[in-house]
Amino acid sequence: MGININTAELHQILDTMPSDQNIMLVGKHGIGKSEILSNYYESKGMKVVALFLGQMSDPGDLIGLPRKDEATGKTVFMPPYWFPMDEKPIVLFLDELNRARPEVLQTIMDLALNRRLAGRSLPKGSRLISAVNDGDEYQLTDLDPALVSRFDIYTFKPTTEEWLLWAAKHDVDVRVSDFISENPSWLDGDNGTTIQMDTGLEKSPDRRAWKKVSDYIKGFSAIEQFQQKVIAGIIGVKAASVFASFAMNNQLLSGKDILCDFKKCEQKLLGYKLHQLSQVNESIYRTIETESDIDKKEAAKSIQLYVDFLMANNKEAMAHFSSVIEKQIYPKALLFISTETPGVYKQILEFIMSL
Repeated sequence: MGININTAELHQILDTMPSDQNIMLVGKHGIGKSEILSNYYESKGMKVVALFLGQMSDPGDLIGLPRKDEATGKTVFMPPYWFPMDEKPIVLFLDELNRARPEVLQTIMDLALNRRLAGRSLPKGSRLISAVNDGDEYQLTDLDPALVSRFDIYTFKPTTEEWLLWAAKHDVDVRVSDFISENPSWLDGDNGTTIQMDTGLEKSPDRRAWKKVSDYIKGFSAIEQFQQKVIAGIIGVKAASVFASFAMNNQLLSGKDILCDFKKCEQKLLGYKLHQLSQVNESIYRTIETESDIDKKEAAKSIQLYVDFLMANNKEAMAHFSSVIEKQIYPKALLFISTETPGVYKQILEFIMSL
């Protein structure tokens, strides 16, 4: 059994782990490993160099090309394009480690142990992170136990909530985020693999693919048969069918709708079931977390009215609304509720204590 970590826990590891300890992330393709690492370190002013080892044909792609040193008559290696010549520490991200050729993996051995390539050392403070694909669907290279022993290994599984928060920050179409919110098992393709019988190729959803779906459907108010066919090429036939049906029949109120004018939404909310109100709850938190242009006064008023509505009409939905605040993945929303709506914050704490 691997040690499972989510994005927040990965950030904590990166904050506290000494830079001389190497990290290996195990996970499926398309879950955002490279982007998450790049965003994290770039926010700290540190450069991330991503090398896709599965695409390298020989060690020269990694260590540079040989040349003769005229002064000594010996062979030396020219530094590769990515090597930091300014002596500033970098994060070297070795993606697809277990898809690399054996001769490339031999080069990684010295890098992982001594932080050296062809006699040239990485700047002090540099960090080495690798990623490996996990699953029977990949063509993989067995890793030498000696190489594996040089990494701290974690199975990386970003949560659905973390992806939905990312989606809100990156303007992912609400039809996609609402679908994943209600059907989280489709995010990473657990239910959606379909096999194209004439080619043997498999196509299933992943987080990268859902972003592609979002980018495509933004130009269409409705998903017709042709659009569904296009979407099927991105996430697979079964997933496209389920998503298209959901998008046609489920137009939930968004968190922004609630925060801007609760009274306008109240009548429609009366017809919502628990799972729908739970989606609205999460959407409210994500909106507060990511939107900078909401009217704070109107939002505070609407939150109070919404919580009063939940207390009067659906205590289970109120329990969910309270539980979200305990997850601590929406720090800005928590600060907003505790400072702008202290009455709501008190209600939430009292409700939790009463359970």
